[in-house]
Amino acid sequence: MEGISTTKRDYTAHEVLPRKIKLREMYVKSDKIMDLTSTYKQDYNAYPICQVPPCLPYVTRHIPIAKMDTRTTYEDDYVLWNEPRTEMIKPNNTFCPSEEAFDHRTIAQDDYVYRGPVTTQSCKPMKMDQKSKDPFENMSSYRANYVPHLLEKPYVHKYEEYKANETPFDGLTTHKASYKGLAGQPAKLAKPLQLKFPHDLPFSSTTEFQEKYQAWPRLPVFRKKPAVYLPPLEKMDLHTTTQINYKPLNGKPAKICRTFGKINKNTEPFNSSSVMKEDYKPWLCKRQEPIVHAVELTFSSEPMDCLTTFQTHYVPHPLTVTKSYKPAWSRPKHHTLLDAKTIYATSYTPKDIVKCLGSYKDPPGYVFEGTDADGHKLYLPASKSECPQGEN
Repeated sequence: MEGISTTKRDYTAHEVLPRKIKLREMYVKSDKIMDLTSTYKQDYNAYPICQVPPCLPYVTRHIPIAKMDTRTTYEDDYVLWNEPRTEMIKPNNTFCPSEEAFDHRTIAQDDYVYRGPVTTQSCKPMKMDQKSKDPFENMSSYRANYVPHLLEKPYVHKYEEYKANETPFDGLTTHKASYKGLAGQPAKLAKPLQLKFPHDLPFSSTTEFQEKYQAWPRLPVFRKKPAVYLPPLEKMDLHTTTQINYKPLNGKPAKICRTFGKINKNTEPFNSSSVMKEDYKPWLCKRQEPIVHAVELTFSSEPMDCLTTFQTHYVPHPLTVTKSYKPAWSRPKHHTLLDAKTIYATSYTPKDIVKCLGSYKDPPGYVFEGTDADGHKLYLPASKSECPQGEN
């Protein structure tokens, strides 16, 4: 195999021209004063304002000269009746409050007099239990009949003592012991070396925006100083308007004049019979027996063979082996080992890193021609036949 790839054979290298560098222009502050005028103010001509007469058509209306009669048909047709005024049927019951002093008493207080508690006869039966004078025996049936049983000792699991293995650890696993790599040398790394450039190259970190558009000077923000707090020298009066202006009334609270209701206690013995118990007697009903149908299935006494219709009627057939028509692999078999090399590793040629022409103040191989209307600098190569005119 030749050491030339399709990329090297078909690719034609082009000439790389150096990059042109922009020269920074110094910012010059203008001395002119902004007039704050716009094209609208300059080109717009104001017209005098005048009132426009309305464009409505003139309508001729006939206005009668005769005097208008303002009387209505209701005034002409309605005639008042000469009838006397009826008197009010509402009786003149004007309320006249008494001039005597109000004693704050009610009808219940005057008519219902409290007569005191009523003595009733108690129907509670007397306790006929006689207390025994014998001393209390602190014995129960549980204490007399309880037989204590001996408890068995609980099972305690004993852990085996750990013994370290005396054989040294070889650090091998089944993978390391059983796996063996392919014979041959490992592939070498063909990646080219990358040179590190220092960061102190003559690269301009400023842009056209930073040069032409400078920040306007800002006035310092006015901040009002907080007033110094001076505590008052006088003592604080902790009285409120309610405490000063409110005066308690010299009155007494009203007394409760509610009468106690009379409780009528029945002294007769309690009758546990009711209308429900006397009229609705329980019926003498018998419990119905469940209806059990006769067994229609007859079960055989022989044991079940656990066979299904599929197992009894299924006939096994021999497997049919189909012939494979897949074509055989026609690739020649090589018994040589893989050399672990690629076309990239054998035919790659590293190239030198070219420095960018934009980092030069004056790019080599170019002549400065001038500046266009947009402020871009134009450079021409030293020999015009090598490269057309470029614009940066």
